[in-house]
This record gives sequence, structure tokens and C-alpha cells, in this order.
Amino acid sequence: MHRQGEKKMKLKKGCVAVQVGLQNGPFQRFVIPISYLHNPLFHRLLDRAHEFYGYHTNGPLMLPCSVEDFLHLQRRIERNASQQNRHCHHHHQHRNLFAALPY
Repeated sequence: MHRQGEKKMKLKKGCVAVQVGLQNGPFQRFVIPISYLHNPLFHRLLDRAHEFYGYHTNGPLMLPCSVEDFLHLQRRIERNASQQNRHCHHHHQHRNLFAALPY
């Protein structure tokens, strides 16, 4: 149980905290699976974060996109992962996964 106003929350094993938001707006905290770090869509967002913030930041990983775009990206990653799990032995045409991000 977390107390109101408590800043540090314990993360589940295999998860990482990220802060999502645009420079002039508020940031929202998300806890995502570490497996996202291996996803090509997420890599594109990490590259953008590097352009904005560099590699050395204190605290959670900052991701420069709107919360709405991040939630869309998260749905695409989850949908892609569930399709791969169901059809791992079939060959599929590769889709343009980077189309999920507006930039």
C-alpha cells in the first residue's frame, strides 16, 4: 500500500518506470515491462528521448511524446506481442511498425 504523496514506488520485477509527456506539459508516470526495451517501436521513441534529453538523466526514463501517443504505442506493442505468441510458427508480412508514431 502506498501513502498519498509518496514519490518512490517499488517496481515489480521485470518492469521499468517511465515519465511520458511533452516539454511544455505535465508528465505522467507509467510502469512498463522491460521487454518493451527490445521492441523496434519503443526503440524509435528511445532514440527521440536521446535527442531531447541525452543519455544521462536522473530518475525515471523521460519519453518525449503525448500520453495519448504513448498509449497508442503501448497498444500496438501489446497487440504485436500477442499476435506473435499465437502465431509464432507462421511467417507474416512485416508491417510498417513505425507508422504508430506521429513524428
